Amino acid sequence: MFYIDWTYIILVMPAIIFSMWASMRVNTTFEKYSKQNSARRMTGAEAARRVLQANGVHNVRIEKISGNLTDHYDPKANVIRLSEAVHDSVSTAAIGVAAHEAGHAVQHAQNYAPVKIRTAIVPITNIGSKLAIPLVIVGILLSYVSAQYASIAYAGVAAFGLCVVFQLVTLPTEFNASRRALVAIEQCGILSRDELDGSRKVLTAAALTYVAALAVTLMQFLRLFLMVAGSSNRRK
Repeated sequence: MFYIDWTYIILVMPAIIFSMWASMRVNTTFEKYSKQNSARRMTGAEAARRVLQANGVHNVRIEKISGNLTDHYDPKANVIRLSEAVHDSVSTAAIGVAAHEAGHAVQHAQNYAPVKIRTAIVPITNIGSKLAIPLVIVGILLSYVSAQYASIAYAGVAAFGLCVVFQLVTLPTEFNASRRALVAIEQCGILSRDELDGSRKVLTAAALTYVAALAVTLMQFLRLFLMVAGSSNRRK
């Protein structure tokens, strides 16, 4: 007889489908606006540099890396790494992505609070994500011996809860980086108002992926909690 995990189907699967849709939307939106070139012919790398300069940040390097939409800011190396489709492109999509990563660099330079919180909890979040499932499994199995071991499973749920906290802190960080990017693009005259709409749509689509990531993590957390709570109730 096959076992059907209804909590996974009802809670997690819709969030995963949403995440897949959000990921496809980013790719299709980026592809669409990568064909819309800016009138000023400014590349993604140049736009990122302009955003940094507009915010008084001058010590951040900009590098080209391989891959598709692998763009990111590395705070340890203080480097903005832009993918090939962004670094040398003059499209409104590339400028939006590059400016967004520059926004992250500005956040770090200005000690933006959510960034500091996210950076501080990264080590403990990594540990929690690795320990969560093993603790839940061990706790549930040992609870067959004694109900007091259920606390181990709940500790696993709490450890996974750190991932939820991380995703929650990530949302304002990403939204703020996009806001900074769009403001700088407009104030510096990097794009016209019509062109700016392309960058905005790309960044809005990208923001949905972080909302989807939070939804998946939150639903997984709820599923783990219900599993442990259900197991504990059956022991009573």
